[in-house]
Amino acid sequence: MPLTELVLVDSPGALDRALSLLDDLDVVGVDVERADWDRYYRAAATIQVGGRGRVAVVDPLALTDLSALDAFLAGRTTVFHALENDLEPIVTVGVRPDTMADTAVAAAVLGLPTGLEVLLRDLLGVELSGDKAAMQRANWEARPLTPQMLAYAAGDVADLPALWTALERRLTATDRRHWYDQELAATLAQPPVEQRREWTRTRGAGRLDAAARARLRALWNAREDLGRSTDTAPGRIAGDAVLVDLATTPPRGVAELGRRGVRRQAARLFGHRLLAAIAEGDAAPPEPRSASRAGRAPTDADRAMIERLRQLRSIRAKALGIDAGVLCPSRTLGGAVLADPATPAALRDALGLRPWQWEQLGATFCEALRLEGPGKPPAVTDPPPLGTPDTEPFDLDPPAGAAGADRDDKDRDDG
Repeated sequence: MPLTELVLVDSPGALDRALSLLDDLDVVGVDVERADWDRYYRAAATIQVGGRGRVAVVDPLALTDLSALDAFLAGRTTVFHALENDLEPIVTVGVRPDTMADTAVAAAVLGLPTGLEVLLRDLLGVELSGDKAAMQRANWEARPLTPQMLAYAAGDVADLPALWTALERRLTATDRRHWYDQELAATLAQPPVEQRREWTRTRGAGRLDAAARARLRALWNAREDLGRSTDTAPGRIAGDAVLVDLATTPPRGVAELGRRGVRRQAARLFGHRLLAAIAEGDAAPPEPRSASRAGRAPTDADRAMIERLRQLRSIRAKALGIDAGVLCPSRTLGGAVLADPATPAALRDALGLRPWQWEQLGATFCEALRLEGPGKPPAVTDPPPLGTPDTEPFDLDPPAGAAGADRDDKDRDDG
């Protein structure tokens, strides 16, 4: 359904009026344009709420009290696309939906593309308008918001409830609803993104020697501390590649930091702290590379088994028509093999798989590792074909409570 009504909400009275226009919706879409490109913590610049072609663009920078929005969402199904990007910013301003759905999660377990634009086009025949690249570069904290910005923001939610209805039907038809429910619950259980960051995931860390890794760890921790205390995005202090370079060849003074890629303002404000971190790393014990929490390096036999599991995972994922990483993340395979599991339960725990994933891979993986397996994997149910709009008649709003049990820059292709 095309966008038929758009209301900018930048005053308390306007919020009440806008929500009254949406009061007949039992299922509403919610999306956020963020204002945190240079910040450590995620923040909302706009909050879009709507469905059936009607959208309210709420300005959280102008409104200090969003309790009316929180009350409006209570008892309704709130549909996000990649809610892990949007939920934290709205919770921060006092809005916490109690029943949520995620179209990106649903698309992933169905084996469909997870970008919002392609899903709307292929399932509903809806084409989003606007210059996506320009809108991603736009300063969403700037006021007033331009008509183009408002239209772009509204387009992301106008048809989210209808998209969820189409995806929910496919989940039921393919008997994958329980897969979706488990994935959604896992997404909601994740800690904030800031708490999921780890220095060992810094690109290039694995190539450093033990002494350089100790310096990198100290530098990374210092950057995190500075980012948290000043609400500055880590990349605005020094990018990962810069940290790896500084850890490899330590600078001789603050003046050198600017020439090595540290931003000028960051070097002036934080330079001495970064140099102190390098000294702390030099004084710390060397940080050896460790292939797993088991604390041992992989043997050739281990590497062969990891590759075998990767191949088996890919075969099963292809049969199911889903991405292999959705079925089982690659990073878990090595650690599971090096944990030397002696039982199926130990293997399942080492892989950290959810029940639906274990149902699909447990028997095959146990056979490969010569463990007593849980039986053959279940038969595959193919998802309905994708490529043409959903032509089956449907209500735009599914029954109340049908949304489920309860993917880092934000854009229309999140997920």
